[in-house]
Amino acid sequence: MHNEREAQIQPFPESLDVTELAASGWRPMAFQQFILKVHSRCDLACPSCYVYTMADQGWRSQPRKMTPAVIDKVAARIAEHARTHSIVEVDVVLHGGEPLLVGADGLAAIVRRIRSACAAVGTRVRASMQTNAVRLDEAALVQFNELDIRIGVSLDGWREANDRTRVFANGRGSYDAVATSLARLATGPFHHLFAGLLCTIDLRNDPLKTYRSLLEFDPPGIDFLLPHGNWVSPPPSREPDSSRTPYADWLVEIFDHWRNAPTLETEIRIFREITRLLSGAPSRCESVGLSPSRMLVIETDGSIEQSDILKSSWEGAAHTGLNVFRDPFDRALELPGIVARQIGMAALSETCLRCDISRVCGGGLYAHRYATATGFRNPSIYCPDLYKLITHISHRHDRDTARLKGRV
Repeated sequence: MHNEREAQIQPFPESLDVTELAASGWRPMAFQQFILKVHSRCDLACPSCYVYTMADQGWRSQPRKMTPAVIDKVAARIAEHARTHSIVEVDVVLHGGEPLLVGADGLAAIVRRIRSACAAVGTRVRASMQTNAVRLDEAALVQFNELDIRIGVSLDGWREANDRTRVFANGRGSYDAVATSLARLATGPFHHLFAGLLCTIDLRNDPLKTYRSLLEFDPPGIDFLLPHGNWVSPPPSREPDSSRTPYADWLVEIFDHWRNAPTLETEIRIFREITRLLSGAPSRCESVGLSPSRMLVIETDGSIEQSDILKSSWEGAAHTGLNVFRDPFDRALELPGIVARQIGMAALSETCLRCDISRVCGGGLYAHRYATATGFRNPSIYCPDLYKLITHISHRHDRDTARLKGRV
């Protein structure tokens, strides 16, 4: 039954032929980012989490954490892939669940094992971790400092805003614990490890108050994320047939403040990436633009998967059938779902191809395009929001560019 369901919703069953693409001269790009689900559980119970509360419940059958055998094989596969494609540097992201459930010693051992395997083939490993920071104590920071493991922290604003959704299983908010950990990270000798804050947009929270509360921790960058959803399961306040733009309106208020600030307060990823695209540079993230996706996810049992955000679409959406114990990563490069996220304009819907900002928007995040009948060949469920946000930034970019040229 699972295979029948998977066959029905291949992204482009009629128009995407990998063999034909290869014959035309297209070649896949090797993977450079490996997201390791080092622990499949979490110490928070956020009601909107795409891993635990949305369509795919595969986490229930996953081992709690990676065994040494899985870690050794993952390290060998990364080194193998790097050697095959002469990759100078790879990114390894420690993820979950909550990676700190493995413990600082366990995470350090994973990074050392992968670096050792990759050093043998002349490849550097940049290591980072995305965490809720509840367990980020000073002892962990000392270890991460020794290994130069950069740390991204999830936080959704001030105490009331964050504790609407980022809660423990008993309903208690996580803000105080996270703020204490962030104080350790953001001040003193560990600030250089601070990669930034990840904030999921909640329209109930005032945008400028949210932004200012995050700035209090002196983050080098902030990534504002649209809540995961699609045409089957729309996100909050995003009505599929509505032209309303609540998420763009929320972000535009922050953008105008950020752009008007006399000095750069912090980097805001979505604004910077849209500005890069408007200037003709490629995007460095999947949420906008058409840059090829070059990432893979490895689950605790060694399963090789596509982006875990696809789990918000349907049960098994990220599934590939591959495993590090049987398969090299090169085999994943042949999968239609991977190819679709590497071929740029050729993967967009007819609606997107007719749009005047398609090369900047890029159809939005791949997972947000899903609809039952047509798979992922649709505009993003956030299409009106993305159009308004991009055109707003574009108009400001044009005005600022014209003003600078006038000074020359």
